[in-house]
This record gives sequence, structure tokens and C-alpha cells, in this order.
Amino acid sequence: MTSNPLKEKLASYRILLASGSPRRQQFFKDLGIDFEIVLKPVKEDYPKGLKGREIAQYLAQLKATVFKNSLRKNDILITADTIVWFQDRFLAKPENTAEAREILQQLSGNWHEVITAVCFTTLTKSVLVSCKTQVKFKDLSEEEIRFYLEMYEPFDKAGAYGIQEWLGYIGIEEIRGSYTNVVGLPTHLVYKTLMDMAG
Repeated sequence: MTSNPLKEKLASYRILLASGSPRRQQFFKDLGIDFEIVLKPVKEDYPKGLKGREIAQYLAQLKATVFKNSLRKNDILITADTIVWFQDRFLAKPENTAEAREILQQLSGNWHEVITAVCFTTLTKSVLVSCKTQVKFKDLSEEEIRFYLEMYEPFDKAGAYGIQEWLGYIGIEEIRGSYTNVVGLPTHLVYKTLMDMAG
């Protein structure tokens, strides 16, 4: 029986996924990788002046720092951060319904960028990759926005929406780049990086 080429290469490694995101965890399962979930709280502050990709990269690296003293030989720690960048501004996760509505009203009828940075950390090195996808929403009606917010409560999602949910199905007209990146993990880059690191 043919085996998963990545799983075979990673046989001697312990993969640690530092993410509470059910979407990222599902991607790792779908990639066929054995992994453990490790969680530690991190205050996600970043220096003023950073833009777009720089913010995602800084936060992905920041999330790895709290694990620095607990890594063992042959551990690969994976941390990630996804941001929505719109008209030269960072749209954070909404804290309530009013914020989520305001974000979706801004994205309505417009293009925005979804940027994910992924940091791979071992005892001896750190590898940072990132991916940018452009997404175009149709003009969203107030009814559509209200229904989505009431039914899905997307407060844990950058940009106040999940592309894999109802609003993504009815509202997204065009996407340029990786779909899985918009969900929260550029799986093609994760696969390639792990294959490279495992040698």
C-alpha cells in the first residue's frame, strides 16, 4: 500500500500545532500528518508602522516565542497568523456584532487581501513563510449581513467572515490565489516547507 510521502518523512519528528483554530487543525488532519495541539496564551500586539504581510509575520513569530524553552530535539512547532488587509488598514477580529457588521459593510463590493504567515520552529532554526490571496465580495445587502451575523457569529475570524461558510458561498465573486489560505492555512506552503525541513 502506498504511504503518504509527508507522513513518512516526518516519522522521526514530533509536530506541534500551536493553534486553537478548528479549521487549521482540520487541515492538518486532512494532510495526513500526526500532530499534537499545544496552546499557550500570547498577547497579540505588534509594533506600529508594520503593514500587511509584516504584521502577519511578526505575530506568527511572536506566537512561537512562548514555546522557546519547551521544545525538544526533533520537535517542529508550527504557529500561524491570518490577517485581513483592506485599503491599507488591518481589519482585526470583531469584538461584537456592531464591529462585525461595520467590517462586512466595508468589504461589501470591494477587494481585500487575506495574508497568512506560518512559522516553523525547531531547537536550532526558524523558517517563516507567508501567502497572500485577493478576495472580491459582491455588494452585500443589509439582510444578508444580518442573517450571516445572527446565524454564524463569526467573531473568531479575521475580517468577520469564513469563506467556507454561507457568506463565502453567496458573497464572494472572485478569488486570486490560494483558497485554503483564506480559510486560515496555505496548505501547499505548509506541505512544501515540512517536506524541505524533514529532508
